[in-house]
Amino acid sequence: MIAFRDDLPLVKFNCGAVAAFERGWLVRSLVQAAHKAGYPQWWLAEHVAESVTSYLRQRFDAPVVAVPRLSKAVQAVLQVIGYAEVATHFVPEPPPVKISLPELVHAAGFGYELAFFELLGRTMNSAIAAKTTYCEIFGLERCVKQLRGKKVWSRDCDVLRSEIVTFVREQMSANPNDQLICSLS
Repeated sequence: MIAFRDDLPLVKFNCGAVAAFERGWLVRSLVQAAHKAGYPQWWLAEHVAESVTSYLRQRFDAPVVAVPRLSKAVQAVLQVIGYAEVATHFVPEPPPVKISLPELVHAAGFGYELAFFELLGRTMNSAIAAKTTYCEIFGLERCVKQLRGKKVWSRDCDVLRSEIVTFVREQMSANPNDQLICSLS
């Protein structure tokens, strides 16, 4: 038997993509729906997401939940608590994109900064083209140490980290998708 992370099913999106269920993703989708319904500072998104997460963990037995089924569960919770207008605007966001900088370093070859930046640019462009609304780029410190071949952080690591941050910002500013939120850590 396969045990899923946190006893939660995978989510199958309409585009065919399958991803791990993430509460943060559901919260972002709920906040957007509430905003469209006229609640710009809706404080219940976390609570609704927790309710749906508990349902999936305790009462949903299948290993995969399709987005339409998940949407029905979310809409049912919203209607029960008296926010049917939020339910009418609820549309789950496309799956979040996660980019591992250490994996890109490994693919480019340790110490090959030009190849790394080329891969990072292509990967970010793919995320932008996928019309996702959330992109998480992670592993910055480890990536910098790998590219510099250092075990301990040094001054030249600061320079490379700054170059990577600037590169990501430039890629985002050239992005035509103004709905995309990007996190770099």
